[in-house]
Amino acid sequence: MWRLIPLLEANGNLQIAIDRWLLEQHLLRSYPPTIRFYTWSPPTISLGYHQHKYPEHWQNLIWQGQKINLVRRPTGGRAVLHQGDLTYTVVTSGLTGNRVEMYQKICEFLIQGWRSLGVELRYGTAGRGYIHNPNCFGTATGADLVLPDGTKFIGSAQLLREGAILQHGSIRLQPNAELFARVFPGETFTSVRLPQLDIEKIVTALMTAASCCFDTEFEEHPFSQSEWEAIAAGVSSK
Repeated sequence: MWRLIPLLEANGNLQIAIDRWLLEQHLLRSYPPTIRFYTWSPPTISLGYHQHKYPEHWQNLIWQGQKINLVRRPTGGRAVLHQGDLTYTVVTSGLTGNRVEMYQKICEFLIQGWRSLGVELRYGTAGRGYIHNPNCFGTATGADLVLPDGTKFIGSAQLLREGAILQHGSIRLQPNAELFARVFPGETFTSVRLPQLDIEKIVTALMTAASCCFDTEFEEHPFSQSEWEAIAAGVSSK
C-alpha cells in the first residue's frame, strides 16, 4: 500500500521542503512509498542541485504582480520554470538497475497514463550542449519524455540515497510564452498541443496507471498537523 498525498498548490520553498521531508521519512522507514501531484504559486524557477550558474535577473523577476520564486531542488538537472505545469513526485525504494533503468521503471506510469488520455510519449535523446543550457526544457535526455513531434513534455530529476529514491518531474500543460521569454530570453518557445483536460482528470488517469505499474493500491492521506509542523521546520531551517 502506497500513500497518496492530495493535490496541493503552494509556493516553491514549501513544495521542495515537502519532497525532501518525504524522502527523509521513507529513509527512516516511517512512511511507505509515496506519490503526489502539485502546482506552484507563485510561478517558480527551480534550480538543479549542482546548478550554480544562472542569469542574475532571475533573482528579481516579477510576474503579474508577484515575485517569481527561485528555489533549489535536491535533485540534479537544469532550471525548470514552474508555471502552467503539473509536478509529480515519487518516493520509493527497492528498485534495481542503473539510474536510467530506474528512471524508466518510474516513468512507465506517465507513459501509460498519458496514453490512456490519447497522448503518446517516448524517451528523448540528449542534445548537444545540454550541460551548458540553463533551461531544462531546452533539451531532452534519455530520462525525459517527449511528444511525437519531439517537444519535451515531461522533464524528470532524481536523487538516490541509501537505496531510496526521490524522483520528481514537471509536466508542461499550459506554459505562458511571454513569461518563458522573460526567463529564457533568446530561446525558442514551443507550445504544447494537448486534448482539453482538467488537472483532476489527468491525475486520475496517472493514478490508475501508477496502480498498475507499481502493482499497488493507494491510500489518500493528507498531511496531519504534526506533519505540517515538521515540514515547516524544514522550510525555516533553509
